[in-house]
Amino acid sequence: MTGTAGERTRAPHVLVVGGGYVGMYTALRLQQRLRRGEARVSVVDPRSYMTYQPFLPEAAAGSLEPRHVVVPLRRVLRRCDVLTGRVTSIRHAERVACIAPSTGPAYELSYDVLVVALGSIARTLPIPGLVEEGIGFKQVEEAIALRNHVLDRLDVAGSVSDPALRARALTFVFVGGGYAGVEALAELEDMARYACRYYDDVRPADMRWVLVEATQRILPEVGTDMGDYTVRQLRERGIDVRLNTRLRSCVGGHVVLDDGTEFDADTVVWTAGVKAHPVLAATDLPLDDRGRLRAGANLRVAGVADAWSAGDCAAVPDLTGPPGATCAPSAQHAVRQARLLADNLVASLRGERVHDYHHRHAGSVASLGLHRGVAEVYGVKLRGWPAWFMHRTYHVSRVPTLNRKIRVVADWTLALFFRREVVSLGRLATPRAEFTAAAAPPAVSTAAGSAPPSSTR
Repeated sequence: MTGTAGERTRAPHVLVVGGGYVGMYTALRLQQRLRRGEARVSVVDPRSYMTYQPFLPEAAAGSLEPRHVVVPLRRVLRRCDVLTGRVTSIRHAERVACIAPSTGPAYELSYDVLVVALGSIARTLPIPGLVEEGIGFKQVEEAIALRNHVLDRLDVAGSVSDPALRARALTFVFVGGGYAGVEALAELEDMARYACRYYDDVRPADMRWVLVEATQRILPEVGTDMGDYTVRQLRERGIDVRLNTRLRSCVGGHVVLDDGTEFDADTVVWTAGVKAHPVLAATDLPLDDRGRLRAGANLRVAGVADAWSAGDCAAVPDLTGPPGATCAPSAQHAVRQARLLADNLVASLRGERVHDYHHRHAGSVASLGLHRGVAEVYGVKLRGWPAWFMHRTYHVSRVPTLNRKIRVVADWTLALFFRREVVSLGRLATPRAEFTAAAAPPAVSTAAGSAPPSSTR
């Protein structure tokens, strides 16, 4: 570490920017490895919880309670300072970060060692109507909102007689054929198909589910064979899978694809990739041509003292790949990198040797709805129920804390004996609407011939 002799007598302050996979796991490991008084750790994130994103599709479909797919940071990081706010800029040369809390003025926080774990955000394109009509699928609030929205559209379709309105309400478009898009579509279609039994006038055949993918394959992580199998499975379920197709416009819910297809849809879900967090551009740290931090295999920021990074926001060399390759943005890498980062940081504080990140990809698993999935693990390909079981087994083993593991398993166990809940709670987004309407003054009639109320008795 740098600093004067007087500064080194106090415990160094480690600032972890981001509370996602890398941020939470790094802080948790530091909490376990650091001796008492050896360092002080602070974690800054706009949310007070970490989201286990592989379970978002099941939370959206109602297979898991949404609160069980998030991990409260203050509960698991009891020996760390957890600050809820956004880091808007970092001046590492001065060891200062600017933090904007949700309420109140921004302030500057000094630190000695920096861990950048900002992750990634949705990569959007300047498509007309996308900002106004689209919804992402990276956070638990988006998953809950999407679930409520889909069920609300079924309510609308079951309550109107206009064929155009019904068709629009029952059309659901997902853009992006990666994990997020395929799993979200498959789980929600499964849920909506089940929910149709409670509607007299809405049948599964009335719904239109469309997956739009710009390349010629989906789920590239599980290999060509499993990707082709997934396409066949989705099409057998009546899902319209369009490969080599791009979204051109969705202004006012009118969807236009580049193959000339046009239709109306009330639901447009955007899951077409991610990009590095834009806050990285507001730092004095080195970035690559994709806006990611340049990092070494030991997870230090390249050429910078007292700065570390891992996960989606860092270009970490993949020592198992060809020259120049970097690790893919996956949870599998993020969790393993976070643990090594913490170990290396502790070793650095103690003047010990640090190690390089070296990991061979174990494989990939994906859920395609209840009892359906695809997987490729250490070269072994699975499909159907075995792959779905592998998906659940793997992810329940990886979700943080024993508390969350038990709650997730309990949700799955209860689902064996009780029917799926298919109620929309979309009005949770506007909890004051009813009260505001009740408190509003009554409208005064302005019809011809009506007299205003007298001001005297």
